[in-house]
Amino acid sequence: MFELKKVLFMTLIFFLSINAFHTNAQETIQSETPSQRTIKIIDPFTKEIVKNITPTDYDLIVDISQYKKELEKWVHQFVNGSVDSGGYRKSMILDKIDENGEIIKGRPLITVNEEELVELIIQHSFSGGEIELPLKYTKSDYSIKDIPYFNEVVLASYSTRFRAHNSGRSKNIELSAMAINNVIVGNNDIFSFNSVVGPRDVASGYQMAPEIIRGKMIMGIGGGICQTSSTLFNAVDQLDIKIIERHNHSRDVGYVPKGRDATVSFGGLDFVFQNTTGIPFIVKTYYQKGSITIQIKTSKEYEQILKNELSHLH
Repeated sequence: MFELKKVLFMTLIFFLSINAFHTNAQETIQSETPSQRTIKIIDPFTKEIVKNITPTDYDLIVDISQYKKELEKWVHQFVNGSVDSGGYRKSMILDKIDENGEIIKGRPLITVNEEELVELIIQHSFSGGEIELPLKYTKSDYSIKDIPYFNEVVLASYSTRFRAHNSGRSKNIELSAMAINNVIVGNNDIFSFNSVVGPRDVASGYQMAPEIIRGKMIMGIGGGICQTSSTLFNAVDQLDIKIIERHNHSRDVGYVPKGRDATVSFGGLDFVFQNTTGIPFIVKTYYQKGSITIQIKTSKEYEQILKNELSHLH
């Protein structure tokens, strides 16, 4: 009997404590009006407000787990973009070596730390305030001291031929080959053909030439650069890299085996790969009348590292 009374007494104390907790929490929230709880998300570059978030009493007391799920969904969409918004992610622009051996600096990959932003919003949900977007910067993973040695070893090579008498197509292949020449691809870096080559327009020197659109051969500015992207694909595909995006033409192209092409269009289809070899390398292009050769080169030291890794796998 005594034990039963003791259990009933402890149960009563427990429920009274829970009730007191909810009462205090509600009083804390009710002391703040919704406008006072408004959270302002600040762009760290422009210092402008990019989003206002005002959590409700229901969000904070009744269903905070659902509130967090909705925040995670919004943050992910905000960072990566949607149909109406380009997002906040800025892709990496790879470094390149110019004709004088100087580095043309690109841009690191810029993203928002999604988990940190969600936690910051939750922390400010009771009091409101300003939150500056927590950015993550990912630089190209290679060392400047390695640059003089990147031409020591050929890891992979591929060549294709074309009719040199078609001057427009030849010029387009030459320009796109020059654009990707001497681009440094660090370990885990992502190479986007469209990002590296840029717009194919008259201002950039590109000319009218035949190109395949929906299975038909038509004339268009920049026709022929798919031979450069396809040659690049067949070179890098000899290595342990990850193909992120690649598309076939709507008909056979002739300059590479069937199914081994990589069609591209600026603002549309792209050829994208990630360097997952474990070492940095450089893209080298060699254009001459009627042919293009693309080589993937690195230093002797990195070649040995790559060989050691492959021997362990086997």
